[in-house]
Amino acid sequence: MERKVKEESMESITSRLSCLDHLYFPRALQSNAATPSQRKSILLDLLSRDAAVFLERYGSELTSDELGEFDPLNNDYEINWHLKNLRSKMNPTSEDLRSRSVAVKNRRLAYLNRLIHDGHYFSEDAMREREPYLHHEYVGKFRDLSERDMARPGERWSETLMRRSEEAVLIAKIREEQQRLGVAEREWIGNERNQQEEEEEDEDDEEEDDDEDEDEAVKNASWVAHSTEMVVNHSAASNSAHSPAEHNQEVAPSVEETQDLMEQFTYIMQQKFLSGEDHQHFDYSKIDTDETLDDHWLREVSQDAEEKYFAED
Repeated sequence: MERKVKEESMESITSRLSCLDHLYFPRALQSNAATPSQRKSILLDLLSRDAAVFLERYGSELTSDELGEFDPLNNDYEINWHLKNLRSKMNPTSEDLRSRSVAVKNRRLAYLNRLIHDGHYFSEDAMREREPYLHHEYVGKFRDLSERDMARPGERWSETLMRRSEEAVLIAKIREEQQRLGVAEREWIGNERNQQEEEEEDEDDEEEDDDEDEDEAVKNASWVAHSTEMVVNHSAASNSAHSPAEHNQEVAPSVEETQDLMEQFTYIMQQKFLSGEDHQHFDYSKIDTDETLDDHWLREVSQDAEEKYFAED
C-alpha cells in the first residue's frame, strides 16, 4: 500500500503556505498563482503527486511538526534525505555547524575568485569608493589630489563634472574620519594644498612689498637699493629652503613600495569581503546558500586527488 501524508495534514500545510506572498512557483505556473486559493490548489496538487519535490521547493518553509507529517514516507530515499537535511538546519548538531561553516567559507572564497577574475569589484577606484579613508592611509596620501580633478582622455565634460562631484564626497568622508580619529588638522586631506597656496600668496605679497621698498631706495640712493636687493634674495632663498613641499611631508614611497602598499590594501579589502563586512554591497545569504559555488571546490579536490595519484604512481 502506498503511503501518503494524511489528507487533513495536507490541507493544513497547503492552506498555511498559500498565504505566503514570497512563495516560489515555476514560471509556467506564476500566472495561475495570484490568489491564496490558486496557490493552495497548486501546492495541494504537487504534494499529492510528488512529496519529494514538494519538500525540495517548500521544505524550508515548514515547521518541525509539519515535517513530522512526512515521516511515514521516510522509506523513500529522496524524501528521507530531504527530511534529514531540513532537520539538520532546524536543529543543527555541532558537526552540522562545523560543516556549514566550512561550506560558507569555501563558497565565499569561490565567489571572491569570481570577483577577482571579473576585475571591477577589486579595482582601485571601486575599493577606494567603498573604503576611502583606508585607501588614503595606504596609498592615497602619497598621490596628488589635483590629478583626480583633471579631465581624462575621451571624457565628456558632464562626466568630468560628475566625477569631480563624486570625488568631493570621498574627500569629505576622509576628512570626517580624520576628525573622528583626532588627526592633527594640518594633516587633514586637502590642507597641505591650502597651506602651500597660502604660503605662495604670502611670498607674492612679500615680493611686491620688497619691490616697492626697492623703488623707494633707488630714489634715495643706489647703494641702499643694492643692499635691499641682497636682503630680498636672501629672504627668498630661506623661504624656498623651507617650502611646504619639503616641510612636514611624508617621503613618497618608491614604485616597489607603492606596489607593496597597494597589495596590502587589496588583501585587507578581500579579507573584509570574506568576513562578511561587505553586507552593504552583497546579500551574503545568497552567496552562503549557493550550492553551485561548491563546484569550484569539487573540481579542485578532484584535481588534487588526481595529481596525488599520478605522483604516487
